[in-house]
Amino acid sequence: MTSVLYDAQGPRAKRRNVLFTVVFLVALAALLWWVYSTLKDKGQLEWALWKPFFTSGEPWSTYIWPGLQNTLKAAVLAVLIALPLGAVFGIARLSDHVWIRVPAAMVVEFFRAIPVLILMIFGLALFAEYTNVSSDDRPLYAVVTGLVLYNAAVLAEIVRAGILSLPKGQSEAGMAIGLRKGQMMRLILLPQAVTAMLPAIVSQLVVIVKDTALGGAILTFPELLSSANTMSGYYGANVIASFTVVAVIFIALNFALTSFASWLEQRLRRAKKSTGAVVGVDDLATGGTAGGGGGAGT
Repeated sequence: MTSVLYDAQGPRAKRRNVLFTVVFLVALAALLWWVYSTLKDKGQLEWALWKPFFTSGEPWSTYIWPGLQNTLKAAVLAVLIALPLGAVFGIARLSDHVWIRVPAAMVVEFFRAIPVLILMIFGLALFAEYTNVSSDDRPLYAVVTGLVLYNAAVLAEIVRAGILSLPKGQSEAGMAIGLRKGQMMRLILLPQAVTAMLPAIVSQLVVIVKDTALGGAILTFPELLSSANTMSGYYGANVIASFTVVAVIFIALNFALTSFASWLEQRLRRAKKSTGAVVGVDDLATGGTAGGGGGAGT
C-alpha cells in the first residue's frame, strides 16, 4: 500500500530491515552478556551484597526511607512554589503593558539560561551569608531555591506557549461578550490551555524530582541518591545493588507521576467533549406542545 506519507516496502527493503533487526538484537544481547560477565567477575552479583534489601528492614528504615522523605520534601516544596510562580510570569509575558511584559521576559530568560546547580550553589552561599538559617537546613533551602528559580522560568514558557496555542477565536469570543482580559484569561483561556500544557508540565515535574539529586551530590543534602553512597559503604561496598534499588525507586516514583498525569489529561479531555447542557424530558414535551399549539393556531 502506498500513500503520500508512506511507500510500501519491497522485498529488498523487507530483507534489509530484517537483517538490521537481527544485527541489533545480537549486538544488544552481546552488550547485556558483557555487562553481566563484568559484574559477575567483580563480585557485584553475589547474594551477600543483595541480601540486606530482601531479608532486613534496616537499609530501608535507616537509609532509603529518610532519603526518600527528603527527596519528596524538596520536590513538593519546589513544585508548590514554582507552579504558581511560573503561571504568573507566563501570563505576565502576555501582558499588553510593556512595563510588565519586558521585566517578566528578562527574569524568565535570565533564570532559564543558568544551570540549576549554579542556582543551588548561589542559594547556599546566600543563606549562609545573609540569613540565620541553620547549617543543617541550608542544603534543603538551597536545593528548593535553585529548583524554584529554574523551573518557574521553564514553566512560565510552558504556560505562555500553551495559551498562545489556543485559536484566536477564543479570545475574540471573550472580548465580544464584554470580558476584560483578566476575566478572559481566568475563565476561558487558562482552563482550555491546561489540557494542552499538562504533558509538558508533568515532564518538568519529573525533572524537579530527579534534580533533587544534585543537592545530594554537591550540597550534602541527604536525599535518596546520596543515601545510596552511605548505604553501599556500610554494607560491604555493594555499589551496584544500592544504586539499582535507588534507581528502581526513582523509576517507580516518576512512573506513578506520569500515570496520574495521563489519567488526569484523559479525564479533562472527556469532560470537554460534553456539551454542558442537559435537556429533560419535560422540557422536550413542553417545547413540543408549544410548537404544536403554534402550528394549529397558524
